[in-house]
Amino acid sequence: MATAVVDSNPDKLLGVRDGMLRYFREALKREVPVAVVPQSADEPPVGLPISDGEVIALARQRVARIAELLGDEYHFYTASEGGVQAVDLDGRTRWFLRAWTVVRSPVGEACGGSGSVELPERLVAGLADAEIPFAIPGTRRGGGMMSSLTGGLENRRRATALATTNALATLFYGILETRAGHHG
Repeated sequence: MATAVVDSNPDKLLGVRDGMLRYFREALKREVPVAVVPQSADEPPVGLPISDGEVIALARQRVARIAELLGDEYHFYTASEGGVQAVDLDGRTRWFLRAWTVVRSPVGEACGGSGSVELPERLVAGLADAEIPFAIPGTRRGGGMMSSLTGGLENRRRATALATTNALATLFYGILETRAGHHG
């Protein structure tokens, strides 16, 4: 299966591939070749979005643009983006980092998310909301912000893989059978 990924970051490309392989091989018990083809978004980089809704909207826009450009050349069109989400708990705002993947295919479009990591209070204390996305440590080569926050236990590739697997599970729910006799 050929997948166009709106990115050139190796972690995201390999994460999408890993997520697809996991879904098709483990969940469906099907051996399928997965070819991931990087596609340029041809747009300036943006700061880290500040809500799950913004992250998903950005990924959907990127998927729509590349799908329109490439037509039916690929089986899947995907984009994976990271972002932070503010959650108010007991009168205090807490911030969480998560990756989202959008997958589009001839059967439809679906989103999936990775696990979340809370930003430590000492990292964001005293910052305005607009400053939060720039306070998160991480490097492109070092596994990204997820790796930095978890001491390498989690990274961008694994977060992208989980988000991709979850998006595929939603996309094919009720369409493709999972393990025989498994209903839950």
